[in-house]
Amino acid sequence: MINLSKRSYKKELLDADDIPFEAIRQNMNELNTINSWLGGHAITINAVKKFIPAGKTISICEIGCGGGDNLYAVEKWCKKNNITASFTGIDIKQSCIDFAKNKYAAMNANWITSDYEKVNFETKPDIIFSSLFCHHFLETELVNMAQWMKKNCCKGFFINDLERNIIAYYAIKFLTRLFSKSYLVKHDAPLSVARGFKKKEWHIILSQANVTSYIIQWKWAFRHLVMYHAK
Repeated sequence: MINLSKRSYKKELLDADDIPFEAIRQNMNELNTINSWLGGHAITINAVKKFIPAGKTISICEIGCGGGDNLYAVEKWCKKNNITASFTGIDIKQSCIDFAKNKYAAMNANWITSDYEKVNFETKPDIIFSSLFCHHFLETELVNMAQWMKKNCCKGFFINDLERNIIAYYAIKFLTRLFSKSYLVKHDAPLSVARGFKKKEWHIILSQANVTSYIIQWKWAFRHLVMYHAK
């Protein structure tokens, strides 16, 4: 039985620099399926709803966008609800951006290959968010990330990420062994849970980042939604 009382700092395979594109493609497609079936996209969409202005025009930026599936899910919801939206996806991996550009070519999106911290916006987005991104970082790095998101958003930011939970760990380990064809997903999915956070740890990170006026909500399946509204 794994001990999840403390975070794991073991590196995920996806964090390597020399992953073949076909492995990235399989990983991105399976993550989209996981987000769809286990409610990850629904959490992101419901968070976006909290920031929609009366005029129903919004600009949305995702850092660590991966293959673009989160932004695509939001775009579909915006179109369905007659909301005019523009999107920016930022990821440090060129292979992820190439995947997103190819798969979601019809989107009104600007795809940027960069470390998010090095991006300077001509016009700051209304919303900045991340999904399944924060658990890749050290706590000190997340303090800097929260400060950057706060500085660069107009309306607010939110984080959708994993709770470190024993049930979640063994459930995703079992499901990915049974259904996944991606060696990245099989290895990284349970490790991602082990690298996740308890609610009290988020409070510490946000306090150190001097982020106030935030809420943290537990969401199914074993996620935390952290939301900050700019004053």
